[in-house]
Amino acid sequence: MSARDEILSAVREAVAAARRPVDVPPLDRPDRPGDVDLFAERVADYRATVVRCRADEVDMAVATALRGAGSVVVPEGLPYAVPGALRDEDLTATELDRVAAVVTTATVGIATTGTIVLSHGPGEGRRALTLVPDLHVCVVRFDQVVDDVPAAIRRLDPDRPTTWISGPSATSDIELSRVEGVHGPRRLHVVLVG
Repeated sequence: MSARDEILSAVREAVAAARRPVDVPPLDRPDRPGDVDLFAERVADYRATVVRCRADEVDMAVATALRGAGSVVVPEGLPYAVPGALRDEDLTATELDRVAAVVTTATVGIATTGTIVLSHGPGEGRRALTLVPDLHVCVVRFDQVVDDVPAAIRRLDPDRPTTWISGPSATSDIELSRVEGVHGPRRLHVVLVG
């Protein structure tokens, strides 16, 4: 057997093993609501802007976050009014690169990590939409905040793609110089609603 055949055989075995069902024991505690104050604090720790508002104030909070941003794109199914926003109708990467901001909703927020999870359904848009514009304004309702990662996982559909966001995009070089905006939006603005 050649080295190539050995590698392909190992890959086939790994893929077959990954397809076998896995029994995951249930957690012995119920899904608890997350601590919204902790979530807001952790999101802010990532250099994101966090604003709290009531449900009837979301449109104004989003408009304030977008002030001076320039062009804005929104996904299909966004339940909030964003005057002048372009609807995403499979915009190309080049077209998205010309857009300054995006407004989305989220599937879940994780209090202990300050992470927002998008499952790219209605109101959340496709992954490229949330990674290309420089500013991401994300609306998260209080009832979407859960305590920890296992609670978040229980709320997600395993057949849907997800994007996990912990603050604005950032990376560091070998000398630990922080650079923002390399792998996604340079600025994250979270509107917490409840």
